[in-house]
Parts: sequence; C-alpha cells; structure tokens
Amino acid sequence: MVGEDDRPRAASNGDGATDGAMQAPGAPGEEASKEDAEKAELKDRLLRTLAEMENLRKRTEREVADTRSYAVASFARDMISVADNLRRALDALTPQTRDAADGALKGLIEGIELTERELLKTLEKHGVRKVDPAGEKFDPHLHQAMFEAPHESLAKGQVHTVVQPGYAIRERVLRPALVGVSSGAPAPANDPDKARRKNGTEPR
Repeated sequence: MVGEDDRPRAASNGDGATDGAMQAPGAPGEEASKEDAEKAELKDRLLRTLAEMENLRKRTEREVADTRSYAVASFARDMISVADNLRRALDALTPQTRDAADGALKGLIEGIELTERELLKTLEKHGVRKVDPAGEKFDPHLHQAMFEAPHESLAKGQVHTVVQPGYAIRERVLRPALVGVSSGAPAPANDPDKARRKNGTEPR
C-alpha cells in the first residue's frame, strides 16, 4: 500500500499557487473581442480601398472623356485665325463692289464665302461653335467687354456691338467674344436733370 507521502503532488511556488494555475489561458471573451476588432479593422480597410478604387476609375473616365472632347482644341485655335482672315476679306468688300462684281471677281467672292461656310461647318462637326452674341445678355464667361455705350432699343447689360466673334469648344471657351455693352437708353436731349448734372448742380 502506497503511503500518502508517495502520492504525486502539484508543484507549488511557495505561496500556495500551483504551476497549473499560473499557466491558465486568457478568458475566452477577451480573445473573441480581439478577433472582432481585427475583423472590423480589416473590413474598414477593404471598404476604404474599394472606395478609392471607384473614385480613381471615375476620375480616369472623366479625364479620358475630356481628352477626347478637347484634343482638337489646339488645332481649332489655329483654324479660328483662318476663319478670321476669310471674314476680313469678305468685310473688305463694299456693297457697291459686290453688286458690280461679275465674272472672275464674282466667282472669287462666292468661293471665299463657300470656304468660310465649310470651315465653320467642319469646326461645328468637332464641337467648336462660333459665339456671336449680338442682342444677348452680357456673359463674362463667354464675352469680353471692350466698351459701354447707350443704345435706343437694348436694355442695360445687353450686347449691342460684336467687335470680334468668339469661339467655344463644348463648355470651354477658346476665345471670348469682344463686345460693346449697352448702358441703357440714352437720356432725352431736353432732360432738365441731365442739364443740371452737366452744369454741376443736382435736381431738388
């Protein structure tokens, strides 16, 4: 029969605690909470990466579309100068010259007019349009005001003179139109208030 002293005992560290108790694993709740936090962090990173990739895709599509739309812009600016020269050549002709033109001169005038129309038509085909805003409201995004003057039939802020037409490619301005803007109807010649202002006195 084995004595009590011969029975195996748990090792003690001297203060009553055993080695088995010291090596007990962490609580199951703490491990699960840590795993959930890691999963949430990984999910957040994944969602952020997907959002960034989607934004990059959309931005790239916009840039490609803009490149396709405005690739002709540089060439169009050069063609605008050609259109200007054709118009100057036609504007240099007086009405009397046009009426008296016959033979070769008449054919030359018609040829220049046809060339101008075809050039503008070709530019429009590629999204380039002529901006000729006579009678329209002044738009600082499309027009450049050269002067302001009264006008009998146009309200203040409307374009009454187009010094040089502008051009735009879709929503982008290639060249603003140079215009004169109405300051409103002129004051009557017998306006007593105008006479007082001219003399340096204000009406009562």
